[in-house]
Amino acid sequence: MSDQPVFVLGEGLQALEPAGFETEAEFQELLARHPRVLDFGSLSDGRPLRLTLVAREMGVASGAESGPSYWLDHLFVDADAVPTLVEVKRATDTRIRREVVGQMLDYAANGARYWPAALLQRSFEETCAADGRPLEEAYAELLGERAPEDFWSMVEERLAVGQMRLLFVADRIPLELRAIVEFLNGQMRQTDVYAVELSQYRGEGQLRVLVPRVHGEVATAAKSSSARRSSKPATTRAEMDAALQERFDEQACRAIGKLLDHAAARGRLQGGTGNYPSMSLHYSVDAGERPLPVGTVSLYNEGRNCLAFNVGSISRRIGVDATAAFAELLPDVGGLGKMLEEEKAKGFTGWKEISLEDVLARPGALDTILAAIEQFVTRP
Repeated sequence: MSDQPVFVLGEGLQALEPAGFETEAEFQELLARHPRVLDFGSLSDGRPLRLTLVAREMGVASGAESGPSYWLDHLFVDADAVPTLVEVKRATDTRIRREVVGQMLDYAANGARYWPAALLQRSFEETCAADGRPLEEAYAELLGERAPEDFWSMVEERLAVGQMRLLFVADRIPLELRAIVEFLNGQMRQTDVYAVELSQYRGEGQLRVLVPRVHGEVATAAKSSSARRSSKPATTRAEMDAALQERFDEQACRAIGKLLDHAAARGRLQGGTGNYPSMSLHYSVDAGERPLPVGTVSLYNEGRNCLAFNVGSISRRIGVDATAAFAELLPDVGGLGKMLEEEKAKGFTGWKEISLEDVLARPGALDTILAAIEQFVTRP
């Protein structure tokens, strides 16, 4: 980065000299109040990206029953429900070279496991209250026609599959960090990783100029269309049926269709927005609450076809005991029994995925799954 001044031309020519941030707290406060300096790229519908602050110093747990063990500098979200995790360091902090990378990956991995929709929504609304910003105004920019609960459920789902951005922000980005960012961005299928160098220049009085420079966009552009996360409209039922017909015979399509039909009739089908066809099976599991994503059918681009059970979300909503009772109703197919036993020992914190081919190969397994869901959603 050059230490040459930049110039503002008005009535005269004024030189603005490079100036560092005096403290990391000052740097963090600037980003919290002015996230537009981090807005680059666009939303799925072509609108410019606009990041909205969910929380500053967002707590990150390392276990289902523990409180926060770490604190992420900033968590933002955009109108596509894509979360953006931000870590801020000044160039004088030696951790900016390598240590911050492990720190960020720790936050991303644990945030994906232990940030349920309800916590994200509460954190956002508390941030709005602390900033004196009316919720109606804040939500108007994010939601469109969606309900808040649906939006935060989508954020939770994106986290669970790794659809997020990781941003390292500093006043100077060392070559070591830039190399790591570009490597990670080229290797990670769902997650985009960037380093943002935010240079500050000061002039007379309160005049300041901020100049962001983004590293990692070349690696993002180089990702293949099958590997890169791209925001897109939600999968429709017609698109899902067409994708199933490309991968399965008629009998298998009818069997999987029964699972989708059951959710459509008894709950709600919600299309995924990943770079592959998927649909989540949502059911009302307690009076007055929003429908809960119980399972997801995903047809991944690399040819894997999976059925997942979102036992972490179920446990957070209705408790470990009720989740264990549901798990006991499910068939032991494709190693599901062992996986659920391991989840039970941990208190049901994640989701477990099995091959659709394994389910279809076991006579009666899909009917057992449907019966388990029916019994689960109609329990007293």
